[in-house]
Amino acid sequence: MGMTAVEKILARASGKDTVKPGDIIYPKPDFILVHDGLVSPSKEQLDNLGITRVHDPDKLIFVTDHEVIQLSERSIERIQKNREAAKAWGVKRFYDAGQGGHGHLFPMERGIVTPGTFYFDNDRHCTSVGGIGAIGFRVGAEIITVLATGTVWTKVPSTLRVSLKGTLPKGVYARDIGFYLASGLKDGGFLQAEMDYRVLEFAGDLEQFSLSERVALTNSPTEVRAYAVFVPPSEEIIAYAEERAEHPFEPVYSDKDAEFDGDIEINISGLEPQIAVTGSPANSVNLSEVAGTPIQHAFIGSCGSGMWDDLVTAAKLLEGKHLAPGVRMFVVPGTEDSLKRLTAEGLMGILLDAGVFVLPAGCGLCSSNPLGPLQDGEASISTASANERGRFRGSRDADMYLGSPATVAASAINGKITDPRDLL
Repeated sequence: MGMTAVEKILARASGKDTVKPGDIIYPKPDFILVHDGLVSPSKEQLDNLGITRVHDPDKLIFVTDHEVIQLSERSIERIQKNREAAKAWGVKRFYDAGQGGHGHLFPMERGIVTPGTFYFDNDRHCTSVGGIGAIGFRVGAEIITVLATGTVWTKVPSTLRVSLKGTLPKGVYARDIGFYLASGLKDGGFLQAEMDYRVLEFAGDLEQFSLSERVALTNSPTEVRAYAVFVPPSEEIIAYAEERAEHPFEPVYSDKDAEFDGDIEINISGLEPQIAVTGSPANSVNLSEVAGTPIQHAFIGSCGSGMWDDLVTAAKLLEGKHLAPGVRMFVVPGTEDSLKRLTAEGLMGILLDAGVFVLPAGCGLCSSNPLGPLQDGEASISTASANERGRFRGSRDADMYLGSPATVAASAINGKITDPRDLL
């Protein structure tokens, strides 16, 4: 019996010829990524245990992406302690504010994450790297075990296959597929199967999707507990990675006789733009059901829709237009490289002329920093990774809608939830 792509990656990382779902392994990651919120707490915990050195500092990557702008004395102190931890542990790859951007995105642009990569992360949205054909596993607080020993026990997950059939209509985007899929997986959904310790692998008509679209596909399933998401890399994706790779890599694909835990098929040719209503990205409905709902707040960014192509999609709709009266809109590029391109390629002027606030690269509003809070009775539409009440450090009485970058831009122009096809 053959292996799935994820099983192959885990077998390689654990030094085994084969692994199967349910096996307990101790994989050695290609690197370990820690976001700013857990660097100094991890250092303090290990210090209290008498562990003053990490297992392999050359494998460590620290990123400042959740609190790029420090807005309290506590956050200022935390980031300074992160710098001290990086120095004490000899971490050479410390991407401070202004040096990388979102930790789930810029490693793909910089050639750190390539097809076939495996790594550990403290944050669950490491599923985003599945867009390039890599795998990241969230270990949460167990990141201190990985820092100290280089690995942690890992259960090999089973894999569900999701086959996308057809071609997306104009005005419908990969993020819409993600919302639709999350809705179908909620509470067992399509297969009456819980997502705990399950990986989603996409198949079918994937050649139409760029890297940013593949990343968008991986985001929303995370919110229904997908352990990882994998999109087999196309020739275009491999060429993209080869231009940037800082190390040799080998793309990985599932064997033809690999055993999947189930198969889901989605015909995307007739899919409408989707809106996730307040509470979860899995609360997805056809946009037509909520069209016309007034909004006062908009945000484009996050690990789901913060890549360059996402910014271009929004800018094309905003060009020559202005935000509706009473609407404030924030754009947060996912990476420093994308932020620089906004200026170099003229998109910054389009956004500013439209009345948009452009914030530093990183997580932006999605990390619940108080950068763009909501008031009682307001409604926001965004590309954030999640939309529980109070997500943007604002009122819990505010409504939080999610849509594609095009839907968010169109809605900000009209001041109400708008089908982007009306403006394209």
